[in-house]
Amino acid sequence: MAGNAEMIDQINNAIGAHGAWKLKLRIAMSSGSSEIDPDRACVDNKCPFGKWIHGDSIDVTTRQGKPYQVVRRLHAEFHESAANVLRHAITNRKTEAEQLFQGEFAERSDKLVRALAKWKGELL
Repeated sequence: MAGNAEMIDQINNAIGAHGAWKLKLRIAMSSGSSEIDPDRACVDNKCPFGKWIHGDSIDVTTRQGKPYQVVRRLHAEFHESAANVLRHAITNRKTEAEQLFQGEFAERSDKLVRALAKWKGELL
């Protein structure tokens, strides 16, 4: 079962990794290509944090708690938005990609990071 220290490490790693998505998406928008397939980016249980949050190491009580439920939902929405930005970026719809990046993606990214920080604060 995941202890608080492991959960805090996973949350810290997630904040950093999901922040790195901003750079990946910016590069895709400027270059019109990406090594990341949008259909793969859309899946929220393949990244390290997704594997953890969907995995077996988190106890039932934590899974039933609001922080876990909120973060899991926001994480899925984050991946959906990132994939949508990528789809536009690699199909020469730069304006649409930029609008999604600055709008929906930025909003979902900020919500996810705030929820992760809040959850971490409750574990300390």
